[in-house]
Amino acid sequence: MEWAEVLKRVEAGENRTTEFKREFGRDLSQKIGPAICALANGEGGLVILGVDDSGAVGGLAGDPREAHEWLTDFLQTGCSAPVFARCGRHEVGDNRWVHWLEVPRIRGFEPLRYGRRYYIRRERGSVEPSPRELQELFNVFGLVLAEWQIIAAAGVKDINIEEFRSFQRRSGIETEEESQPSDEDDLRNARVVAEADGALHPTLYGLMVFGKSPQMHPQTGSFWIKCAAYAGADRASGDILVGDAKGRLVEQAQRALGWMEALGRTETYDGVFRQERPLIPRNVLREALVNAVAHRDYALTGSSVMLEVFRDRVEVTSPGTLPNRMTADRVMNGSLPRSRNEWMATAMVDYRLMERRGCGWPLMRREMRAFNGTEPELVNSIDGKFTRVTFRLRPS
Repeated sequence: MEWAEVLKRVEAGENRTTEFKREFGRDLSQKIGPAICALANGEGGLVILGVDDSGAVGGLAGDPREAHEWLTDFLQTGCSAPVFARCGRHEVGDNRWVHWLEVPRIRGFEPLRYGRRYYIRRERGSVEPSPRELQELFNVFGLVLAEWQIIAAAGVKDINIEEFRSFQRRSGIETEEESQPSDEDDLRNARVVAEADGALHPTLYGLMVFGKSPQMHPQTGSFWIKCAAYAGADRASGDILVGDAKGRLVEQAQRALGWMEALGRTETYDGVFRQERPLIPRNVLREALVNAVAHRDYALTGSSVMLEVFRDRVEVTSPGTLPNRMTADRVMNGSLPRSRNEWMATAMVDYRLMERRGCGWPLMRREMRAFNGTEPELVNSIDGKFTRVTFRLRPS
């Protein structure tokens, strides 16, 4: 990176990908260690030394070669793994230098640590993650997945074994031959249940895909779809119909679709002939709902997927941002999918409720253009911790 580009970053101020450090003292490692880890665990970024928090460029005194050598050594040994950052420097007067580190996103098997602690970027700061943020960080590296969390309040009796066997047959697994494993062994091998404290309990995946009544347990009580239709263009206009779509993931999607169909249809006329049309195509809504329940952030308890119908649009809102560093632009441009809940998403494909991976967004775009000439809209709210798909009922 050239000095002119560094200056632009200084003028823009600290943000999620840029951090300033004013001094080069003995405790510098304690200052830049968390910053380097946080940037590397995210999308990468720039650490600039010799600039204070206000953006004033003062530079660092001393031999720039010694500073460069110290930084190079710290990048190799200061964190839990070597960081292959590019170093640069520029003299700003009176033998004072600004140094910078171009920190890349880490490509290793686990998040980067400084000491024994993980760090992430939160707005302008490098901070230790909350439990939910730490789980999401681990999800990115495939270490701890929310869908494998054990639901301690539930037992094997809360799994619908017939639904599980039906799913196996649908997936081409033979269940009628002699010498079959026991139900518990089969459930364990399929990661539907796992052992904790000497007893078997459903995993979140097992309960949400094969559970008898998934929402009856404290940990999973909010994992369902709330449906609401409003009289106007916002929630303040008052609701005219509400509904709950609970049950397994498949049942949630089916019940939300049924609620939408019961809401009504629009009428159009071709000459004297009346035609009824849904508010939006069934395939489009199904894809949005199934994506919402399969990819939502299950570390966010107390939040439900929302299906909301307004006078001019339909919105499907899912708790949590897009998984594994995906962006709205990359999703809409047909980027390869990265699931937060890989097995839940695969189950929805096996149930034939979800399109082949990576085909859902192109399907929704194509069908909405053919239906009413609009494009679905996607918002990935980092601050609000939600993802929302909007379907317009008519062109703007």
